Amino acid sequence: MKTITLKMLGLAAMVSLAGCNDEETEKTMPEGTDEVTLATDDIDITSQNMANWTAYACRVADLLAQDAATLHADWEVSYKGSSGFATQFKQGNSAYPSAISCVEQIVDGCADIANEVGTAKIGEPRDLWESSKYTEAVYAVESWYSYHSIEDYANNIRSIQNAFYGSRDGRTEAAHSLASYLLAHNAPLYTETKAAITAAIVAIENMAAPFRSHIGNSGVLAAMEACSALEQVLSNKLKSYVTTLTTEEQSEELKRIVENYVDNVVMPTYVDLATCNRLLSTAVAALRDNPSDAAFKAAAEAWMTARAPWETSEAFLFGPVDEEGLDPNMDSWPLDQAAIANILRTGDFSHLEYGQEAGEGEAEAAQNVRGFHTLEFLLFKDGKPRTVPQATSNQ
Repeated sequence: MKTITLKMLGLAAMVSLAGCNDEETEKTMPEGTDEVTLATDDIDITSQNMANWTAYACRVADLLAQDAATLHADWEVSYKGSSGFATQFKQGNSAYPSAISCVEQIVDGCADIANEVGTAKIGEPRDLWESSKYTEAVYAVESWYSYHSIEDYANNIRSIQNAFYGSRDGRTEAAHSLASYLLAHNAPLYTETKAAITAAIVAIENMAAPFRSHIGNSGVLAAMEACSALEQVLSNKLKSYVTTLTTEEQSEELKRIVENYVDNVVMPTYVDLATCNRLLSTAVAALRDNPSDAAFKAAAEAWMTARAPWETSEAFLFGPVDEEGLDPNMDSWPLDQAAIANILRTGDFSHLEYGQEAGEGEAEAAQNVRGFHTLEFLLFKDGKPRTVPQATSNQ
């Protein structure tokens, strides 16, 4: 996710404010916002823009499927004229010459997303709210069109759990995993790390839903604190411990940990990402070809399903996903809503793509009108699947 830049929001808004829960301690300002009404009708679906709306959704879904397939192929098949990145990472390359350097990267990726969830995804909306910038606070909340924010953030922490356990079911600690290694060699750190991961997931899931309507709730502060505590354990304790592992015996075990991490966490996640986004593209194409409320609902559900493997991949945003710009392609936030409105008016989708020689500004402009969140906006309104105007419905 890119750093939030409020000038990118593009559209003016009017905000109605909701009151606090009487049991909350912070009473001086509203808890959050109940509703954000955009100050233009152009951004809403109409019978006049329905064809462009669904065609736009279809193009965005196709690009998501394309990026997910590229990411999977980069890891599985070939990357930069050599073997797949999975093989390169397991066997060592110039960036990761040893098993210890690979494990350090695994821990760094976990620490980075713990910090991002606490300070950016949750913390930036809260900071804006504290400054009485209620409209900006809501706009800064990722995934607020679908009311999916809390699940997104919890899945980000589950991506850490998966990396630590060496598995993806939230329970099994693989024989060759960081969790099992710590349990055998540093039980106190194992217990502390595991507890910090669980505490962060619980604190996030305990936030009042939807997050965009309860930014001022005290549970938000508890989630931020839990994410900060997790990041500190990962950065200051687990990372420091890993750097001391230098014996040949430990290096061999770390190599097995890296192999298990790639084979049983990263690759299955990217397989799911590619598969689910292909199915999402199919569902959105069906919506375009035969628009109906049921088709909107099916596409929205497919978006939810495709979103999960992306969010549980965010502890390993290194390698191709970073170097090829696939992260901002798929997950830029916030959006350029003015540009999106213009695309819906004109049906000109040429600005969604950019070439290899594109400058940073051109690439960013394209990324701000595509990806998961653009499709989320096109499929959801107020946390529910959109519906087609009566005159356009085929039901």
